[in-house]
Amino acid sequence: QVQLVESGGGLVQAGGSLRLSCAASGSIFNPNVMGWYRQAPGKQRELVATITYGGGIGYADSVKGRFTVSRDNAKNTMYLQMNSLKPEDTAVYYCNLVYLATIYWGQGTQVTVSS
Repeated sequence: QVQLVESGGGLVQAGGSLRLSCAASGSIFNPNVMGWYRQAPGKQRELVATITYGGGIGYADSVKGRFTVSRDNAKNTMYLQMNSLKPEDTAVYYCNLVYLATIYWGQGTQVTVSS
């Protein structure tokens, strides 16, 4: 089993920054892909960014140029640096880890951006 714990969420004004962390523990096998997703009230969960074990990265168009995903494989931790935050970035942010056909999810961390 793999456990994922997100941290770093909070309340920030528009234009501000937050850094989210996702710490993985348990039976972690490599290579794997980790990702950030978010879900706003009344909306479906959507992809924010993904990063492979080797550092391959992808972003949703809505966050390109503002968010940066990274990972420290030695610490089994993934990060999401969020800059120039907008009210529409308000959501619960979840991290996940995918290994072969198995997907693990964290419990989520709330990000609220006030206008």
